[in-house]
Amino acid sequence: MGFDEFAQVERLGRKELRKLQDARLIEMVRRADRVSFYRQRFRQAGLKVEDIGSVDDLPKLPCTRKDDLRGQYPFGMFALPAERIARIHCSSGTTGKPTVSGYSREDLQLLGEVNARSLYAAGARPGMTLHNAFGYGLFTGGLGLHAGAERLGMTVVPVSGGMTDRQMTLIEDFKPQVISCTPSYALTLAERFADRGRSPQELSLEIAVMGAEPWNEATRAQVDAGLGLRSTNLYGLSEIIGPGVSQECREERNGSHIWEDHFYPEILDALSGAPVADGEEGVLVLTTLTKRAMPLLRYWTGDITSLNRQPCRCGRTHVRMAPVRGRSDDMLIVRGVNFYPSRVEEVLHEFQQLTPHYQLVLSREGSRDLVTLRVEPAPNLPQAARSQLVGRLGSRLKSTLGLTFRVEIAAPGQVPRSSGGKLSRVDDRRPA
Repeated sequence: MGFDEFAQVERLGRKELRKLQDARLIEMVRRADRVSFYRQRFRQAGLKVEDIGSVDDLPKLPCTRKDDLRGQYPFGMFALPAERIARIHCSSGTTGKPTVSGYSREDLQLLGEVNARSLYAAGARPGMTLHNAFGYGLFTGGLGLHAGAERLGMTVVPVSGGMTDRQMTLIEDFKPQVISCTPSYALTLAERFADRGRSPQELSLEIAVMGAEPWNEATRAQVDAGLGLRSTNLYGLSEIIGPGVSQECREERNGSHIWEDHFYPEILDALSGAPVADGEEGVLVLTTLTKRAMPLLRYWTGDITSLNRQPCRCGRTHVRMAPVRGRSDDMLIVRGVNFYPSRVEEVLHEFQQLTPHYQLVLSREGSRDLVTLRVEPAPNLPQAARSQLVGRLGSRLKSTLGLTFRVEIAAPGQVPRSSGGKLSRVDDRRPA
């Protein structure tokens, strides 16, 4: 499929897109019926394969959860025999058995296609150079963007994560126009280039494709200013395909277009599992429509977002998902107050006297949970201004989240930075 054909499918009318989704879902359900897990699910729901004739029938099925995938470890979710599996990726498995994802050769072509479409939507074009700072290996990010860039006709620098000084040298010497990385690592690069005395105008970078962790508009502004480029959000997860499930367009940068010809989205209430209206937040649930090796029906991603079907300035008709606010299983509960770390980050960005680097430390004194916010001051912030800043920030957090925070101003460089991978901003030291 060429880029003229990509443009056609990305601009299909909603009725034509629905017909395509229904036809592909019917075939996908037939593939899923080759997996014993799904055959049992159909029986438990009192359904036959023929009962799923359109995406409107999907709610008849229960959601597939990450624990279901772990329960089928390692290859129980595969719909193809081992000799037809071309590649295997998996999660880190830090909380138990990893989740395994299998790819056929056709799936690897799909991975390249959706990432090429994503890069194109971000503004990348054939002949440009991509500095790919996503990790390579069992994590799908690096290889996914790599395949998409080559599919688009770009030159790829497969630098992966880490070795920041070397990355900076390569950016200065190779002069790439596009960089792909996590937003926290883009902030690290911007800070390190400033320390080196290089202004954003001296860098060749024009476009950043960032993902793998939640971020917001304040982070975008800091990355854009710090690296002298225009950043866009890329979304994906290895269970579905890897990166390339959705992508912000360069024109609007207001929600990421889900490539609906390959992935059908729903938004469900995090507690009840009931569908929510467009514009309301809930958990993103995705059904693969074209993946062969490992079809997934109604996969509960855990990511909190919302959908927007309003027309987009770029002309694409595929639904847009809002930036991920957090994960349903990453919600923090402190003294009965529920919040996501991203809400703290939104408050922090109101204070120009602070850098974007922060850490939440949860602890317990007796039976009382405590939360400490460690932040770093902007350069040259007078010592006398710090106590006043602590009070103002604490008051703002209290009024916004309804929770008292201990605010601690750390010395420059003391709050953890990203070295290329996902950055965890929460240190929960409470007993289990």
